[in-house]
Amino acid sequence: MYWLDSAYEAVARFMDMGGNVLWGIALLLFVMWTLIFERVWYFQTGWKSDVGKVIAIWEARAERKSWAAKQVREKLISQASMQIRQHLPVIKTMVALCPLLGLLGTVTGMIEVFNIMAVTGGGDAKLMAGGVSRSTIPTMAGMVAAISGVIANTYITRNAARQSQFLEDNLTTDH
Repeated sequence: MYWLDSAYEAVARFMDMGGNVLWGIALLLFVMWTLIFERVWYFQTGWKSDVGKVIAIWEARAERKSWAAKQVREKLISQASMQIRQHLPVIKTMVALCPLLGLLGTVTGMIEVFNIMAVTGGGDAKLMAGGVSRSTIPTMAGMVAAISGVIANTYITRNAARQSQFLEDNLTTDH
């Protein structure tokens, strides 16, 4: 359990060095990755049964060439696509927010530096170093969070497009 205690202490020190904005980035990152894992889990488990139900509904139709049948097909595809793309806009928005929160950390850290300069009346490097550190750590954390989110979002978006295309290809009107 020593490694767990030392890992906790390292994370706590990192969070203290980054300031309050780092907690916001951590919360945003936790929610974003929860949604990402939910989508990956859905594609691994729930999607297969959902697509099977949609195909079964379509295959149960006796007639598939009329205008009404094409509208039913479009409805089935649209409903399944909505289920596939659930949470994708939220994930994309969270990815965009990560670097913005990092920049907010930069601004708050620089405000601390300017405050120290105003209070001390000069540019004491040791006093300013803490504020500079507080400004760079959230920026780095926001960028790392955004990069990880971009990679995961790209994977999920491509998978969603592939699954939607698979469904469209399997709801045939030829028989």
